[in-house]
Amino acid sequence: MSTVAPEPAVQPDRFKVAENGLHAVFEAPSDGPLRLLHFASRPFNPRDVTEGKEKWFRALELQATGFNQNDHAGLKHTGTSPGDLLRFTGMESEEDALGRHLRIHQEGTGLKATMHWQFFHDLPVIRAWTELENTGDTVFDLEHVSSFCLTGVEKEGVQPLNERQRFHLCHNSWKRELQWQQFKPAELGIGPVPDSGFSSKRVNPGSLGGWCTGDYLAMGALENIEAGFTLAWEIEHIGSWGWEWSTIGFHQYLQLYGPSYNEHHWLRCLRPGERFTSVPVSVTCVPGGLPEASVALDDYRRRIRRDNRDNRELPVIFNDYMNCLLGDPTTEKLIPLIDAAAEAGCEYFVIDAGWYADGKWWDGVGQWLPSQQRFPGGIEEPLERIRQKGMVPGIWLEIESMGIHCPLASEWPDECFFCRRGKRVISHSRYHLDFRHPIVRAHADAVVDRVVREYGAGYIKMDFNINLGAGTEVDADSPGDGFERHNAAYLEWLDAVFERYPDLVIENCGSGGLRMNTALLSRHSVQSTSDCQEYDTYAYIAAASPTIAPPEQQAVWSYPAANSDLEETAFNMVNTLLLRIHQSGHLNTLSQEQLALIHEAIALYKSAIRASIPQARPFWPMGIPRLGDPWLAFGLQTGDRAFLAVYRMDTVEATCDIPLLNLPGGLSSDLLYPQSLPVAFNYDAGAQTLQVTLPRPYTARLFRFEKRA
Repeated sequence: MSTVAPEPAVQPDRFKVAENGLHAVFEAPSDGPLRLLHFASRPFNPRDVTEGKEKWFRALELQATGFNQNDHAGLKHTGTSPGDLLRFTGMESEEDALGRHLRIHQEGTGLKATMHWQFFHDLPVIRAWTELENTGDTVFDLEHVSSFCLTGVEKEGVQPLNERQRFHLCHNSWKRELQWQQFKPAELGIGPVPDSGFSSKRVNPGSLGGWCTGDYLAMGALENIEAGFTLAWEIEHIGSWGWEWSTIGFHQYLQLYGPSYNEHHWLRCLRPGERFTSVPVSVTCVPGGLPEASVALDDYRRRIRRDNRDNRELPVIFNDYMNCLLGDPTTEKLIPLIDAAAEAGCEYFVIDAGWYADGKWWDGVGQWLPSQQRFPGGIEEPLERIRQKGMVPGIWLEIESMGIHCPLASEWPDECFFCRRGKRVISHSRYHLDFRHPIVRAHADAVVDRVVREYGAGYIKMDFNINLGAGTEVDADSPGDGFERHNAAYLEWLDAVFERYPDLVIENCGSGGLRMNTALLSRHSVQSTSDCQEYDTYAYIAAASPTIAPPEQQAVWSYPAANSDLEETAFNMVNTLLLRIHQSGHLNTLSQEQLALIHEAIALYKSAIRASIPQARPFWPMGIPRLGDPWLAFGLQTGDRAFLAVYRMDTVEATCDIPLLNLPGGLSSDLLYPQSLPVAFNYDAGAQTLQVTLPRPYTARLFRFEKRA
């Protein structure tokens, strides 16, 4: 149910929006820009806004060179101009295929600014972005454009801020992805400033360049414990982005945006008649905490995602890289692996890096032609063996990079590459290709066509292992602008590939999870979660992965080694069973007991688990895991069925009581995997508690809960 209605006559300049459990209140004064007074999962109480401070509740921040940023802002993006010169001119509300779409207009100084809020049927989520049009006769040099602004994020409640509020931030790095942390405001320097209500301090996570999640997920959340709801968001962008959380006018504010001049060397010259659109962001506010907000965002991600067979069928993937060939494939090494993977029940077999070079391959990539030395009979020989064994072949590519020693690098003009100050930018002996250039696009198309049509590949692992920073100055108003134009061209190219090959599976990889974002995952069906080579540490990453994308998109490595014992082998498999199996390791060298555990897990996944995953919602009965937690519990629930992975980590406590308050009544429990290793457990349905005793540290089990006939 949705409404857009004016306030009573005593407040003619306010209007309310209520949609799918979200409540917003706007205020449109005649002497200032539009204000957003409220956005939450409960209705507005005017008493929550400090009297006389409404002017600080701007709905849009917009800065251009030569305009006065009239605020004691420091590095904050507040008091912007021409943002403060805009005036509300009207709102349009229409129902489209997704849900209600609001277009909220402001104009001033020759600019027309339209805030877009797209709602989604039955989901408490909006997608927001800003569209600018230069309706005047002068150029606006844009330095900053917000996609979403909300002041008063702390306003509900009376307890001290440190008691009622928690900030959730997810650190992300190579082999240590998805490390959620929570903070009290004071722990991050955020707090009331009684004499002025302002602070120059801001919390400002962000990213510069192509590893859009190289330091943090482009996500965050503010939880109001006293009011019982959580505001959460994601900036849906593969390039540079930022957000800031600080105080203004005796209230806290949150602002979400793409690249800006101060942080990302981005400036866009908006000429008369031109338009500019900011990066989209998704925002939710739901009762509960971060787990509930993550579920709402996953529901939204499923709704906007490209429809594809892979996310419905969830085939089992073998990849030869991790704890296996590590970029050194040959026909001789691949054949026994292919046979073992097929025997284990894998359905895709991916030949990872190194297949295109005789020896050292890092700085020579770019042509993507198979090595005759590695494959004396041609790469067709192992690819045909994969097909003979009933699996679909896959190939590794890194299509946006070219090594400095690739022969094409000396043949192509500089305009094909990222350049600054007239020189090609180099990172880790690689150039970054600019997908605006027709030579680059034609080459990338030819490579994909060859891999799919000639090699018969149905899977591409698309990697991204460099970060060149701000961007390129070629045909751009600034390095950041050049990078943004490349990003748009790359996504257009990717969309065209999927249009040609709708059933082609393209895995999104960025040195593991350093490019993990809805902008890509609305297109790709599989996400590489990490390059982590430690099966125990991987448990934390795997269990937290549904906070950034639905579980059917999260590929997790299982890579038991010949010297792994049976508990370690089972632990590897439990990591994968509620997500996407990325099997690896030298299966042809494992013991029969180890292989039996792997075969058991894959058969169980195919027969009893994977059909439920695309509809299931994740839950974390002990909270979203953090590195170092002694016990982990991660589950999926759909209807009257649930699965729960339980891990004993580095702790002497052999028994753990796990609350399962979200499960419906009347369910019975059983141990699903592994059947042959010791465990003691008891599910008390009345108390909704599962008690588990595991025999030693670093052991894991998978349980099922369902109604019995």
